Amino acid sequence: MNFLEIFLTAVGLSMDAFAVSVANGATRRIPGIPAMLKICGAFGLFQAVMPLLGWLAGANFEKYVSSFAHWIVFGILSFIGVKIISDAIKKNDDETCIPENARKSVLSNKMLFTLAVATSIDAFSVGVSFAFIKVQIVQATILIGMVTFIICLGGVEIGRRCLVMFKRRAEILGGVILIVIGLKVLIERI
Repeated sequence: MNFLEIFLTAVGLSMDAFAVSVANGATRRIPGIPAMLKICGAFGLFQAVMPLLGWLAGANFEKYVSSFAHWIVFGILSFIGVKIISDAIKKNDDETCIPENARKSVLSNKMLFTLAVATSIDAFSVGVSFAFIKVQIVQATILIGMVTFIICLGGVEIGRRCLVMFKRRAEILGGVILIVIGLKVLIERI
């Protein structure tokens, strides 16, 4: 995978964290830049670590599946992409902007950890596929973490400004990006 493909994969993977960031920005009190950095840092960190863990797991099986690894990559990326799109379409987006004085308290560390893990599980699967197509994992994980961090900063701010209408569209776009990259890997290897 080249830089652009890894970047687009990072954008696709970050959409769940983006959506959660928008929701948190719209519904919780986020007192200043340190709180925003904490939230976005947690999402970025887990989006970076999970592909690395997936890559480590996948590297152990690569020698057994190398002849059909491109199908595995296509299947994983397409499945995740379809799942993200399906979840976005099924959501009941009745979220509205809550006035600042009525928003919930700041996100607890436990809840932030749970959300960061939940939004990065797909990244583990992508990491497995990275092992099969010989991605430079250190560069990929750094890029994924940075892209997620930056996108989540935007998400929190969008939520704070009550622009929650973008959340569903962003998730659908993320799913489409993953499917397209999966198709590209498949076509190149056939």
